[in-house]
Amino acid sequence: MTLLHPGAMGSAVAAQAVAAGHQVLWVPEGRGEATHRRAKEVGATACDSLAEALEQSEIVLSICPPQAAEDVAATVADLTFDGVYVDANAISPQRARRIAEEIRPGATVLDGAIFGPPPGSWRTARLYLAGDVLAVERVEPLFKDTALQVRRTGREIGSASALKMAFASYQKAARTLAGVAHALADAHGVGDQLTAEAEVMASNILSDPDYLPSVAARAWRWAPEMGDIADTLRATGLPADMAEAAAAVMARWEDDKDRYDLDLADVLAHLRGRSD
Repeated sequence: MTLLHPGAMGSAVAAQAVAAGHQVLWVPEGRGEATHRRAKEVGATACDSLAEALEQSEIVLSICPPQAAEDVAATVADLTFDGVYVDANAISPQRARRIAEEIRPGATVLDGAIFGPPPGSWRTARLYLAGDVLAVERVEPLFKDTALQVRRTGREIGSASALKMAFASYQKAARTLAGVAHALADAHGVGDQLTAEAEVMASNILSDPDYLPSVAARAWRWAPEMGDIADTLRATGLPADMAEAAAAVMARWEDDKDRYDLDLADVLAHLRGRSD
């Protein structure tokens, strides 16, 4: 296997493959001191060029900064490679499909998404894969009985990336919102009280989608409150964009006022602007 640009996550993934008895190749050219150190620590084997690494590999794994995913894929597309190309970057389904078109017809492309911390010792992570079933079966043995669990999302390229985008849209926005909330409370001297209230609240919102119909039913009351929240944030010198965006989302549930009997499927369809 060739690992493209081993960063913190990529090198940890490579370590799992090496631990499972597989050779992991990488190309040192143009890489910094930290990358050299990580590759050495995980037991990756250096190659003089990408062409040499590709010639010796049946699988290529791309784990790089998301903004570089297409450029990295293009460098592989410019060379001869007819194995399995796994794009495991946090990118949109649209970009995943563009990469698949860029790499084909030579290689078989799998759309991948990694969940969890860099795997190792007591830390585990999940690698979701979408695409050709036989190609997925070629990747799975690389991480058999390791801290990286391979899971499938189906044959459609883009579905693994969509899963990543769905999760990250909540995870990263929620953490950012927490920063804004604490900054606002701190500015008014009520930071400790905010933390105390948060400690008694349920924290499993994302894992309980059946709760969403009640959110839609109350959105007509919450949306105006978001306007006041936006005004409060602005007066404190904080960005109000997220509060205003939340109000815009709630507006899509305007017709769901007090309709606590709605099905979850209807509530989600209304967010997408459809009436199924």
